[in-house]
Amino acid sequence: MPADDPFADVLRANAAYAASYRLAGLEARAARGLGVLTCMDSRLDPLGMLGLEPGDAKILRNAGARVTEDVLRTLVLASHLLGVDRVMVVAHTNCRMAGGTEDDVHAAISAAGGPDTRSISFLTTDDQQAALRSDVQRVRSWPYLGNVAVGGFIYDLATGRLREVC
Repeated sequence: MPADDPFADVLRANAAYAASYRLAGLEARAARGLGVLTCMDSRLDPLGMLGLEPGDAKILRNAGARVTEDVLRTLVLASHLLGVDRVMVVAHTNCRMAGGTEDDVHAAISAAGGPDTRSISFLTTDDQQAALRSDVQRVRSWPYLGNVAVGGFIYDLATGRLREVC
């Protein structure tokens, strides 16, 4: 690896991981029938916080744990082809997407030296619980996911506990 390789550290870690890799025979289906949509925040460990192991669930992540068209598309595949029959939408406390406006996020990106992002919607909310309820209802009413149980939860970063919202 070249010394200036920006991925050298993770490639070294992968080599160590691959040396004792034991998931080769894992089924593609979600062993516990669970799909989880949560935030991309690196403080969240979706498997650990739910007592899951690799292969137990399909994990989807995006900024703010928002139900987007891509999430719905993915859940249709997970439901019909990969054994998912229940879905948790898990938002979290102190989420950047739940503490300001779209304008705030655009301004922060600009202040960080980023481009003009005003053509992008980041799906921010000033009422996280209302947004969570709306997103859960969107999944529940999606016509391609008729037999999927859906719940909405908020994960507390300070305690590690989940609270059911809907």
